[in-house]
Amino acid sequence: MSLAVLYSQALYGFEPSPVRVEVHIGSGLPAFNVVGLPDTGVRESRERVRSAIISSGFEFPAARITVNLAPADLPKASGRFDLPIALGVLLASGQIVMPSPDSGDTSTPPVHHYVFVGELSLTGALVPITAALAVALAVARQHPGRSLVLPADNAALAAQVPQLTVYGLKTLAELVAFFRGEGELHAHSETPLNSFRETPIPCMSDVRGQGQAVRALEIAAAGGHSVLLSGPPGVGKSMLAQRFPGLLAPLDNHQALEVAAIQSLSGHEPQLSRQPPYRCPHHSASRPALIGGGSYPAPGEISLAHHGVLFLDELPEFNRQTLEALREPLETGVVTISRASRR
Repeated sequence: MSLAVLYSQALYGFEPSPVRVEVHIGSGLPAFNVVGLPDTGVRESRERVRSAIISSGFEFPAARITVNLAPADLPKASGRFDLPIALGVLLASGQIVMPSPDSGDTSTPPVHHYVFVGELSLTGALVPITAALAVALAVARQHPGRSLVLPADNAALAAQVPQLTVYGLKTLAELVAFFRGEGELHAHSETPLNSFRETPIPCMSDVRGQGQAVRALEIAAAGGHSVLLSGPPGVGKSMLAQRFPGLLAPLDNHQALEVAAIQSLSGHEPQLSRQPPYRCPHHSASRPALIGGGSYPAPGEISLAHHGVLFLDELPEFNRQTLEALREPLETGVVTISRASRR
């Protein structure tokens, strides 16, 4: 066929958006164009895909190739679209021939049963992507009948999402061999959510005295209230705040996955933990650092403290505009980043 349609996933902040990857190969002077509001990282996928296909032992067609990332009005970022683009080129050029629905061959499910995400190296190997857990949660929620194909290094974490089939691959050639009927894909087994990374946290039992403050923190932890600690230097305000997460209930499986997914969006290595997160930004933190933002919105300290504690030490030293920005999130429990095109 000269046209191939596959499915991938985009993220705008924590909001997932399904993406349809359409690859068309037509006559004309050789060209490789990517349309659909791609950013620089997505446009550069042309060179990565070309080298990965050739390095994997396949032919890169000398024709006019057009890749459309739909919907066209949604900004696309990151290199996670490399894998569906490369697979689409091989399908559209006829190097992969899928069995027709009338053939009765059910050994290889059609490509629309999968969601593909992955960045390619020039050698054809799949390299880890950021926000893999957020992508897995989005696929499980939006495409309950589809499987997720992504780099092998991300498969163990993505497989923690319940009711989602995850396939981890190391190279592009493995995926092509599967769709050619020359190999098999083995689903990554869902490991029990008991392999959490737990680090010791300070305990309230270490505190001597300050009985009223301890009781106030216990009530706040039970009711989900905010606390203002006021007093002269050295009386233990920061010490009490550092031990506040120990009063909160351990995170359940879904909460732990949400916290790890938000960590992956910020570029940190996600860690599954039942301990509520504790964030203590410096008083010089800017408003976007606290609330979140950027051209491609990234989570701020408020979101990174999801299901946990956000401690603002030396509160009067924070910029007034930064503190004023906390008003709406405290009232609604939701952080909304508004841009000209999306919210």
